Amino acid sequence: MPRYEYRCRPCGTTFELSRPMAESAAPATCPSGHEDTVKLLSTVAVGGASAAPASAGGGGGCCGGGCCG
Repeated sequence: MPRYEYRCRPCGTTFELSRPMAESAAPATCPSGHEDTVKLLSTVAVGGASAAPASAGGGGGCCGGGCCG
């Protein structure tokens, strides 16, 4: 289940909630009971081989495999 990060506007507390993606936009109450919260934008770090650019001579996919022309 995805984890979403929220910040409470009245007290400034940052907290996380695990909830289904369908409920990601639903209101969240901070641990202190305040209801004026905002969902924070999460960043995803990408590293390793998956971050390497694809080679031009690829051999996979439509445009890399030569089926487009």
